[in-house]
This record gives sequence, structure tokens and C-alpha cells, in this order.
Amino acid sequence: MKTTQLPLKGLLLFEPAVHEDERGTVMEVWSLERYRSAGLPAGFVQDNLSRSRHGVLRGMHFQVGNPQGKLINVPVGEVFDVAVDLREDSPTFGRWWGETLSQDNHRQLWIPPGCAHGFLVLSESAVVTYKCSAYYDPASERTLLWNDPDVGIAWPFEPAIISPKDRAGKRLRVLVPASIAR
Repeated sequence: MKTTQLPLKGLLLFEPAVHEDERGTVMEVWSLERYRSAGLPAGFVQDNLSRSRHGVLRGMHFQVGNPQGKLINVPVGEVFDVAVDLREDSPTFGRWWGETLSQDNHRQLWIPPGCAHGFLVLSESAVVTYKCSAYYDPASERTLLWNDPDVGIAWPFEPAIISPKDRAGKRLRVLVPASIAR
């Protein structure tokens, strides 16, 4: 497995070894020792699955007080997956990074606690799975505005479908960075 440290502090891209033959492909999606040696938590507590159609944007979500780290995988389709660093003490605070994750490239993205996360579906449809380091806590969930000009995420195209909650996200300058647990 190839591991790459991306420009945001703690953001990692994993490229698992994929074994392919005339039957199809096989790959290891999760191995405690392998990922722990890369710095991921040993105890993920929740797995989530999202199915969305082309043009859907989900995000940019994060939790205060109970931050979640997320290991993102796309077994079906293709998405543009984005993280925004909201850790006030981080040298990359307020910066974003995006990666295309797909069933074809098999990449996985580790988004550390304290970062907002979201994605835009590029294919006809997509299934996104993510292992979470903390439980979902609706009371501590917050949403960064997906198109905040202060962050400047360069989405590949204008989303066709965005939930009312995500449309009502707050700009970075309105969010209180000190309240975001590290």
C-alpha cells in the first residue's frame, strides 16, 4: 500500500495494492496494523455508507467537541472528495484539499479530526463508505458553507443537488475556530 502525506496537516491518501485478473479485482480495504502504522486510530467506532446520484454535493460537515476522523472509500462510482482544515492551531488552517476517489483508482482518503468533509458525485451515481473514529453526534454537527469564498474550493462543476442544511452552512469567518476540538 502506498501512503502519501497531502498538503493539509494529517491528511493522507492511501493507494492499496489491487490484484487484478480475468475474474476482476481483490484488494485489502482495511487492516488494523497497516493503517495504525500510518497513524490512523486503532478503534473506529462507526461505518457509514452513502449512495448518491450525479451532481449531488454532500458537505461540508464536521463536529465540534466530538470530532470525527474519517477514512473515505468509493467502491462504486466516482467523487471529488474534499477536506478543509478547521484546526485553529494547524499550519494549514482554512486551507482545502480535494482528491478524486473512484472504483477505478481504489484510493482512500484519511480526513483527520477537526477537518470539514464533503464530496461531489462525478459519475452517474456513487457509493461512498467511511469509517469514523467517533460516533455521529447531531448536537455537535456543524456545516461549513460548501462555496465559502474565503475557503475557495474549486469544485469540478456546479452541483445540481444540495440539501437545505448544506445550503445553510456557515462561512469560515462566522464559525468559531476555537470551539473546534482537535
